[in-house]
Amino acid sequence: MLGLSDLKQTRVYQEALQEGRQEGRQEGRQEGRQEGRQEGRQEGRQEAQREMLENLLQARFGEVDEELRAIIEPLLQLSAAEFMPLLLQQSRDELIAQFRDLH
Repeated sequence: MLGLSDLKQTRVYQEALQEGRQEGRQEGRQEGRQEGRQEGRQEGRQEAQREMLENLLQARFGEVDEELRAIIEPLLQLSAAEFMPLLLQQSRDELIAQFRDLH
């Protein structure tokens, strides 16, 4: 009867082990690429939303100065459906007052 250490020495065991390792590495690379693509898409969406927000602030209030720049991050925590009405309805001072302490 073969013991565990004897079994580990067989060619069949070694080939199966090598095949399992190769499959694991391949699956790991595929998962890594998939995660990378997902992260890239997410970063792209975030950058597009930031650019849209900056453009809206500039169109509504002119130059995006430091005070407006300081409220961009807190505004980005909201969905577009949430921040769009605020940008269209509130004054510059109201927006700054509401979001300046949240960054």
